[in-house]
Amino acid sequence: MSSLPAFTSETPSLPARSWTRFLPIAARLLLGLPLLVFGLNGFFSFIPQPEMELPAKALHFLTALEESGYLLPLISGTLLTVGLLLVANRFVPLALVLFAPFLVNSLAFHFALEPSGRGPALVYLVLELYLAWVYRAAYRPLLRARFQP
Repeated sequence: MSSLPAFTSETPSLPARSWTRFLPIAARLLLGLPLLVFGLNGFFSFIPQPEMELPAKALHFLTALEESGYLLPLISGTLLTVGLLLVANRFVPLALVLFAPFLVNSLAFHFALEPSGRGPALVYLVLELYLAWVYRAAYRPLLRARFQP
């Protein structure tokens, strides 16, 4: 007697592959491509600065970042690295961890100091949270209360 199932006309057909399998790829690219461009812009300044007037506290904060001499290149380098990793589909969970502090600060900046950027910041948050959920298995060891080395 064979252990293989008999294929009859009653055997259900395989389900069609769903289009939802492309959602993580789309989210990765929607998050990664702008970060790649903004990271490059931090070094080469090819995107013109907006003509809008910033609130005083927001301007003070951005001036402090610029005057530090190292924070803007660090931010640009991080955005460039995260963008490259996401677009190349390499070390995606690490890229999401690297991007999280920048995203938190961006959300705080736009909600506390400069409200016109709230929409894009929230879109980045949704993409980050979705991808973190997709790659949640990679974070399980980090979220253990006790770990035996």
